[in-house]
Amino acid sequence: MLSRLMSGSIRNLEREYNCTVRLLDDTEYTCTIQRDAKGQFLFDLICHHLNLLEKDYFGIRYVDPDKQRHWLEFTKSIAKQMKSQPPFTMCLRVKFYPPDPAALKEEITRYLVFLQIKRDLYHGRLLCKTSDAAMLAAFILQAEIGDYDPGKHPEGYSSKFQFFPKHSEKLERRIAEIHKTELIGQTPETSELNFLQKAQMLETYGVDPHPCKDVSGNPAFLAFTPFGFVVLQGNKRVHFLKWTEVTKLKFEGKTFHIYANQKEDRKIILTYFAPTPEACKHLWKCGVENQAFYKLEKSSQVRTVSSSNLFFKGSRFRYSGRVAKEVMEQSAKIKRDPPEIHRAGLVPSRSCPSITHGPRLTSVPRTRRRAVHISIMEGLESLRDSAHSTPVRSVSHGDSFLPRSRSAMPDGAEGPSVISDEAYSPSDSVLPTPVAEHGGLELALARQNNGAPCSIEEELEAGTPAGGGGGEPGADGRGGAGARSEAEQVNKFVLSVLRLLLVTVGLLFVLLLLLIVLTESDIDVAFLRDIRQTPEFEQFHYEYFCPLRRWFACKFSWLGGTTVNQ
Repeated sequence: MLSRLMSGSIRNLEREYNCTVRLLDDTEYTCTIQRDAKGQFLFDLICHHLNLLEKDYFGIRYVDPDKQRHWLEFTKSIAKQMKSQPPFTMCLRVKFYPPDPAALKEEITRYLVFLQIKRDLYHGRLLCKTSDAAMLAAFILQAEIGDYDPGKHPEGYSSKFQFFPKHSEKLERRIAEIHKTELIGQTPETSELNFLQKAQMLETYGVDPHPCKDVSGNPAFLAFTPFGFVVLQGNKRVHFLKWTEVTKLKFEGKTFHIYANQKEDRKIILTYFAPTPEACKHLWKCGVENQAFYKLEKSSQVRTVSSSNLFFKGSRFRYSGRVAKEVMEQSAKIKRDPPEIHRAGLVPSRSCPSITHGPRLTSVPRTRRRAVHISIMEGLESLRDSAHSTPVRSVSHGDSFLPRSRSAMPDGAEGPSVISDEAYSPSDSVLPTPVAEHGGLELALARQNNGAPCSIEEELEAGTPAGGGGGEPGADGRGGAGARSEAEQVNKFVLSVLRLLLVTVGLLFVLLLLLIVLTESDIDVAFLRDIRQTPEFEQFHYEYFCPLRRWFACKFSWLGGTTVNQ
């Protein structure tokens, strides 16, 4: 009896595993779920834990052993999607940025979006000019510590907060000045709402950069925003395509294509190359989901999309959630008392066990600063109506800005205001996918030179490999990689041919079955009866099918007689 109970408990343990999800406030939610549980079950658990109803904007992200980021698909089993062994670690993130954050129904949703955009600002995904950066940081400061109090906030108190990857003392003083004089009396929710409205106006709002290369080999970053498809090169946005202009997204291997119709029926095709086939597929799936969410009127309009023009080749994917318009309509129907939110250091009456922070003295502790170099520029060049059909050649980072050290730059220095010392490079702040060749090396060297090792948390957030990878690979390594690449291409070609043959044989088999049903069966179905009564079918039946059937009958009779005589 005891052994039977022990074996039963072991089997139950094998059917369960632990999942840890890091939330937007850096707390962790751990649960035990069944091995066959789907992503929707885990997501519903988290939303219930957060008391969140407007949940369609959020998703669960995980990183596979190859450091490639993925969004958890809610219609599939969690265990089948994860390439690693349990326990699993994931992150809750904003997947679809609200086109207008101020229009969100509940404060708790705005608060979670605020945490996400604050994270974007710190990791360098949200770019802005210096004056906007100071205002955004001041809003964060007001939301987290309240009104300025000389007794609690000594000189230089704003330097204890890390809002950006890098910034100057002049900017810190400007942040403190705005906090002291312009934001007095603002409640946390008001400051957060003002922060969201300010961030929404920036060109890189909602950008999650995917590193690629254009047809000339220049680095580029592709992103999908609430308003359309964006390409960043150098320090500029070189392409912006509205969702109404994008007609098709395709990928094959590492190659990603964007088809669009612009003004005066001008058709363009943009082509980019991802670091790996897995990164390209992730880019394509993100594009398909964002296009469906922001472009369509109803979820019933969502169709299964193929990555190739041939139905028997490539990947197939279908967005499974609601679209933005339906989400807004559903949010308007929410009628409940607003859930309370706990913010550290604020009025205790706002506490709620579902969202807790604990002591939080800094927005991001300085001990965890990453060795990144991000310029918050005086303004991105606006190329919203760019009509280029090919990517613009990227300017080199060295020519974009003159490096100026924090100590050597006087307060009254002329020239553009720059928060950090280097040119904008999203690859140094966050890489959704592994970077091939020099990209990963530059990031590793930047970390080593600044004494900032890559932590597990950064690895989860950025999806980049920890540590630095030595130098250039040798000739043997390149030769081996080339041979593997050729072998992979041959294997893909063989698989495509086999798939075509299987599809052809299957179609012929189906047609044969239909022909037999039409000619030999007595099934009296309306559509079969209509086919049999057509003159074309009667001609085919008496002139071709009956003689062919008699010929096969004679051959089989002859073979049968020969076999019996032997």
